[in-house]
Amino acid sequence: MNIVDLKDIKKSYPMGELSIEALKGVNLSFEAGDFAAVAGPSGSGKTTIMNIIGLIDNPTSGSVFIRGLETEGLSRRDLTRLRREAIGFVFQSFNLLPVLTVMENVELPLLLGSSANDKKDAWKKNTKQRREWVEHLLNEVGLSDRRNHKPPELSGGQQQRAAIARALAAKPSIVIADEPTANLDSDNGNRILDLMKTLNREEGTTFIFSTHDSNIWNMANRIIFLRDGQIEKEEGIREK
Repeated sequence: MNIVDLKDIKKSYPMGELSIEALKGVNLSFEAGDFAAVAGPSGSGKTTIMNIIGLIDNPTSGSVFIRGLETEGLSRRDLTRLRREAIGFVFQSFNLLPVLTVMENVELPLLLGSSANDKKDAWKKNTKQRREWVEHLLNEVGLSDRRNHKPPELSGGQQQRAAIARALAAKPSIVIADEPTANLDSDNGNRILDLMKTLNREEGTTFIFSTHDSNIWNMANRIIFLRDGQIEKEEGIREK
């Protein structure tokens, strides 16, 4: 089953009297459980396509389907709910809240995204279960000893790991990761990738990476290469 469908996606950005075409009619689908990488040179459209999949940006034309639901025409409130419930996003700029501790930053999506009427979200309402999961994630990304620190007190690599833990906290069905290992040394990068692969295998979480990291390419079941706003080629599919 496809969890993401992009149909004839075009995206243009106005530049004075000109218009820059970032995406030129991209057709691309991801199955539930994919561990996929989107690659390409700077300016190829990688970040644009990730933002569109993550419902952060809208295409100029074309259709986006998330879990079978067409997003065009959804209200801002419904888009926010879909993004919150289905998608975790790892930003290059981290986007951690500086006034909250690491633990509070990671726990925040659980407090915002829990639904009183959804049985699968009941654990998010249970403080003990919620905190145990957050502690587990912090341990997995190597930040247990920094749980009470605030982002300005962390290094860039530590902030990146906190941002990754936050993206995974609500157990989203899709994780969009824009260069998730860019600020990490090889040991921490491998540790993060092992955690993501475990969630992919055990929880069926779909991971879509924008990356130049060959370690991610080697673990991916698909690699989609972009150039000049179009799909140049695709490699895979390996056994998941």
